[in-house]
Amino acid sequence: MSRRGNGRNNAVAERFSQLLTRERVMRKIYATRDHARSNTFAYIEMFYNIRRKHGEANNSPPMAYEKLEEFK
Repeated sequence: MSRRGNGRNNAVAERFSQLLTRERVMRKIYATRDHARSNTFAYIEMFYNIRRKHGEANNSPPMAYEKLEEFK
């Protein structure tokens, strides 16, 4: 482990946070905190996990990749 705040300590979370910010948060203006929260939830559960292709998962969405891995 290195010093606090170093992105290499938690690279996966840092990468996801960067993607969320770039693909969702910076593209919208939210009227309320609840709107921002529900929109972020929708991004994660309805796009990121189901439709967004991931390079580490053979360019398939995480849920589809998990189903493929179950049958191996």
